[in-house]
Amino acid sequence: MIFRQLFDKTSSTYTYLLASRPGGEALIIDPVIENVALYLRLIEELGLRLLKAVDTHVHADHITGLGALRDHTRCITVMGERSGVDTVSMLVADGDTIDIEGLGLRALYTPGHTEDSYCLAMADRVFTGDTLLIRGSGRTDFHNGDSLAAYDSIFNKLLKLPDDTLVYPAHDYKGETVSTIGEERRFNPRLQVKSAEEYAALMASLKLANPQMMDVAVPANRKIGLDQAELAAAGLSLDPAKTIPLLPLKDMLLVDLRDDRERARTGAIPGSLHAPYGELSHYLRPGGILAELGRASGRRLVFYCAYGERSALAVKAAMEAGLPPPLNLRGGVDAWNKAGGPLEPVAGPG
Repeated sequence: MIFRQLFDKTSSTYTYLLASRPGGEALIIDPVIENVALYLRLIEELGLRLLKAVDTHVHADHITGLGALRDHTRCITVMGERSGVDTVSMLVADGDTIDIEGLGLRALYTPGHTEDSYCLAMADRVFTGDTLLIRGSGRTDFHNGDSLAAYDSIFNKLLKLPDDTLVYPAHDYKGETVSTIGEERRFNPRLQVKSAEEYAALMASLKLANPQMMDVAVPANRKIGLDQAELAAAGLSLDPAKTIPLLPLKDMLLVDLRDDRERARTGAIPGSLHAPYGELSHYLRPGGILAELGRASGRRLVFYCAYGERSALAVKAAMEAGLPPPLNLRGGVDAWNKAGGPLEPVAGPG
């Protein structure tokens, strides 16, 4: 496995780059916008293809690099379903798995530092965001933080992991890079409490100053979505509410770009072809199924995904590949479902 821990000195943020093999798909956790050039250089040098970029929560001390990485690499942006951001490519719930080639991270909903905090667990390690730090824990005094919820997240989720699980936090202010669940259970001073109430009292006594970037970072990090209005203005998008009455679409071919797990959770639009976004370049190359259908079927391709971001990127990729201009289903399955559009069940991954 390729694993890199990168550090931003200004915000004391750790960013993690993972891949199962050289030349394979990569995933990045908690990127910082000022360091995007570094991440891109490292990804290129290692011969990786960035497939997914994940934030553990809406950060208050730095501006996320998710949007910039998406714009440079067309990667899938991922956050927890409680994040409240305008648009990301994929929202995950507690227990969902974030997959790339050869690797899977299980999302753990761990509110407390913020109401949208998630940790990401693998077999031997857990990326704890700001929920659990090395010999510390995330503050709970802003951004809808809740000390009682934080206690529950730490003691009833994270500390239930095996003691030898490696702990990789989103921040450290003392120069430490990694710990374990067992170490934190024994030596973390904030965890030496007998009750949730005692933990809440300890956190209330800290009296910390607000992060210097909070008034800038939080609003910016809530507005990271790709603007789909550009495609609409160019006549390259469909409004779900206006499209539903036209079913079945005899002169169009719907293409579902979502992962198997997403499709199994919500269902798919009837008559759709499945072409996962992570394999889009394969489908669009000469001889690929979408390249052939786009040119020879006489039906216009209509890309859709969960919220419209991946499909908007797919429209641009298809046009660059020389296909007749496809369409983006604006707002994705989320908007389709809200407009009352039909969805058919899809079997989950085997």
